[in-house]
Amino acid sequence: MLVSLDDGVTTTVDRWGDSGPVLLCVHGMSGSRRSWLRLAHRFSDRYQVVAYDQRGHGDSAQSGGPWTLDRGAADVANVAAAIGGADVLVGHSWGGAVVIRAGEQTGVRGIAAIDPMIVQQDRVWYGEFIEELDALFQARDDARATAIRAEHRDWHRDDVEGKVHALHAMTTEPIAGLRDQNPPESWDLRDEIGVYPKPLLLAMAGRDDSIVPPAVMDDVAGHHPANVQIE
Repeated sequence: MLVSLDDGVTTTVDRWGDSGPVLLCVHGMSGSRRSWLRLAHRFSDRYQVVAYDQRGHGDSAQSGGPWTLDRGAADVANVAAAIGGADVLVGHSWGGAVVIRAGEQTGVRGIAAIDPMIVQQDRVWYGEFIEELDALFQARDDARATAIRAEHRDWHRDDVEGKVHALHAMTTEPIAGLRDQNPPESWDLRDEIGVYPKPLLLAMAGRDDSIVPPAVMDDVAGHHPANVQIE
């Protein structure tokens, strides 16, 4: 289904499963709603798995910003309202940060954040990411899809096709927007996590692979309420 957000931007929403609690899933940078295919196939027999394209990604590649963390959280609330509500928010990376913030503003029961971007990344990190995407985006249409499939040939087929969908028409504009419109002081979720009011699962990557710097993760691990679980 198509959902109009409160500033006129339109996004596309997919739903797998027709009964059970609603899991509303939010992808990360260079992902799309189809990044959740494997999760949807695994859980749609007992949950309704719902996912949408964030601004600048997938079939919303041509939509504009703003690209602030608060705008992302507002988009979650808009989609949740359009689908009749959600029970749990699930997010990855950038989307993990979005659902942590949105979870405080929506009526969901709990939040699962997969290696969420707890603090803003530095400009060097963004520069390297944009450089990699720029090289890929020189290719168009079928050539771009072929390049993506070749780069990720060791991935599960569903994950590969999810990445093809995410990047098929994408530009680097949303990544630059996430860098430029979110100063570090506006994107630091440590204090929020430290007093988080709902059940929150932080499913973290290993210390050497996580998007979260080890010192930041140590801060979070040392200061969080009992309803925040870290795995």
